[in-house]
Amino acid sequence: MSFRIERAVRFDEIDAAGLVFFPRFLAYCHEAMEDFFGGVDGGYVGLIRDKRVGFPAVHLTTDFRAPLRYGDVAAITLVVTKVGTTSCTFRYEISRAWDGFVVAVAEHVCVCTDLDAMAKLPLPDDVRALLTRHLVTA
Repeated sequence: MSFRIERAVRFDEIDAAGLVFFPRFLAYCHEAMEDFFGGVDGGYVGLIRDKRVGFPAVHLTTDFRAPLRYGDVAAITLVVTKVGTTSCTFRYEISRAWDGFVVAVAEHVCVCTDLDAMAKLPLPDDVRALLTRHLVTA
């Protein structure tokens, strides 16, 4: 099962060529991930602030296929492609909402981390359940 958000491309996200500056694509992915964790009690804020559980990136790949421009609406679709003991892998497809054309694909490996000890820890049960609900096999 996939998780999807849409967001408008804002003026401050474009470069001098009139295109979305490439690091912004990764910010869009992180926005989708934060919203995705709304599926656990307290959401992403609760995980970070209250439970002190984080999901830092340990590996990231991105393929860019076409630009986004000011005024476009980006649709970011997130799926989970792997759930491990202490880690998970997200796959994001960013497309133009008006025509569905996929403009970028990113894969993002995160390790569940105790933010106070800065040490990996097993995925909490509620997080594992959420990830498993969105797990796809391809």
